[in-house]
Formats: sequence, C-alpha cells, structure tokens
Amino acid sequence: MPTSDRPLRKLGFLTIGLFDPDDPAAGHESTLRMIELGERLGFDSAWLRHRHLQFGISSPVAVLAAASQRTERIELGTAVTPLGWENPLRLAEDLATVDVLSGGRLNPGVSVGPPMHWDDVRTALYPDTAEVEDFSYARVERLQRLVRGERATTFRGPEGIVEEWSDRVEPHSPGLADRLWYGGASLRSATWAASAGMHFLTSSVLKVEGETPPDFATLQREQIDAYRDGNPSGRVSQGLVVIPTDSATPEQRSRYEEYAAARLPRTREPQGPGRMLFSPDLVGPSEELVDRLHAHAGFQAVDEVVFALPFSFGPDDYTQILTDTAERLGPALGWSPLG
Repeated sequence: MPTSDRPLRKLGFLTIGLFDPDDPAAGHESTLRMIELGERLGFDSAWLRHRHLQFGISSPVAVLAAASQRTERIELGTAVTPLGWENPLRLAEDLATVDVLSGGRLNPGVSVGPPMHWDDVRTALYPDTAEVEDFSYARVERLQRLVRGERATTFRGPEGIVEEWSDRVEPHSPGLADRLWYGGASLRSATWAASAGMHFLTSSVLKVEGETPPDFATLQREQIDAYRDGNPSGRVSQGLVVIPTDSATPEQRSRYEEYAAARLPRTREPQGPGRMLFSPDLVGPSEELVDRLHAHAGFQAVDEVVFALPFSFGPDDYTQILTDTAERLGPALGWSPLG
C-alpha cells in the first residue's frame, strides 16, 4: 500500500463535465478551467468520461484538444471511451492528433461492449451495419494496431500533382500506443488487458461473478492481482469517488454526506442483470480518508489513483475538493505535487 516507504506516486482526477443544454459553452469552459486548476495544484493527470446523448461531455477528445492548448504539463486521459460508439480508424486519427498537440500527454482509456441503450440508439448509430458490428475485444485490437502505425490501406504514394498518401494513420505519434489503457470491470477484462499489453483502469463499478459476491474492495483487489499476474510491468490506476471535506463549509459537508448516503443502497448488493457492484463514496476529512484508503484492499495494491469528482456539484465545490485533495489528502498519502 502507499506508505512513507512506498508513497502514492500519481494522483489524478476524473470528471464527466456538466452543462446547461441552453448554454453548453459555459459548462465546457468550466471543465477546461478545472483542468487548468488541476495543473496549478500539481495533479499528475486529468481524465474525462464520455456521456453520449446526455448533458455531459460527449466528445472528450475534442475537449482535451482544447485543454492541451491551455496546459503544459498535466497528462490528459479518457476514462473511458466506449469503443462501441467509435470507428477505430477515425478514433486513432483523433487520438494521434491530440497527442501531437499536447506534446505526448494523452492517455486514452477505452472499453468494449454494445453501446448503452443499444436497442434505442442502434438505428441512429449503425443504420446499415448494426447486425454485424463487432463489440468484442477485437475492436480494441484494431485500435491498437492503427495507433501503432500498422498498415491501414493497401495504397500509398503520390497521386496527381500535390497529393501524397500514407498507408498508416496520420499523424503518427510515437509512444501513444504505449499509453493505451483498458477500463475493465470484470476479472476477464483484467486478464485480457494484461495479455494485450495495455494499462488497466479499475473504477468504482465492478462486475460480480459468482453467487456470493465479496465486498467491493476484495473484488477489486482480485482483479488487480489477476492483471498484475499477466502484466507485471503494466500500470494500474484505481478510481473511486473520494471527497475530502477539510476546507468545506458546513453546507458543503452536509450536501456531500447526503449525496453519498443517497448512493449507498446500491453498494449493498449487485445491481441489474449485469450484476454490477458499486463502491461506497468516501467522504470526510483527509485524516479519516487516509485511514479508510489504507484499509481498502484495492488501494493497497496500487500506487496511482484517479479520484472521480461527484456528479452534479458546482464549480466552487469542485475547486474545494480538488484543492483539499492536492494540498491535504494527497500529501497525507505520500504524494508530492508536480510543479
């Protein structure tokens, strides 16, 4: 576990972004300012989560392109891009472009499976190919090959007077393929990510396999250990909702506690046909959170984290949470901010 001898090495944060549908620019600007704040506070990374057909960030890669021009050091990631919504070749072009613009700071995280609400969206998303689309790990493998610069077409060379064709995705960004992450919720995904040579993102939602589910922390630790057995040199990042309250106002503390309490029932047993188990949100002063994290079996197995900001809070709340995380919780876990 992160201790004085093995401190927390990397600290990041994750947001879904939020906006008013009548004024989306303000919400996106707020997200960009949050990333700028994260850099000033010394965070190692900022991550965006996809929210297709919702009032959150539907195109993290586009937002991260903007963030790359307003920051200099902080790493920028997606956690995660659901590949069921993407053409791997087009996504590879976008990822490489943003990686070049950022100076090699992009950390794309992806996952597979049918898009959410597949029966409702399939006609709009794949009107002609819905029946044959492959939502398996093979879709990730296609993305890997294209990002690595393997052949994408059988034609290359000059055409006409000015056009020059490449047979690989352009721009090519060396090193990007080594920064691909897989966001997994199951033991199968953990072992597959290891075999594919990808880094592994494990979050606050996991799939229960078996009749008697272990507690969330034990389940997460089993998946981390399975990944490390297959890829000892790969990176693992843990994502939980962690809300320090050191400098929060009494009103903020009360609201944070109510938020966590309202979400607590879903942590007691697997939810839905997918049998998904949610982690309890952690709320409290940093001193208390350190003890709770050190007792968490999943946290004990990692040295980098991406703590998720809670949904539906305001800019002042996020500023307080990020500031306390960087200035109090992180250092208490042995982390040192980057300047």
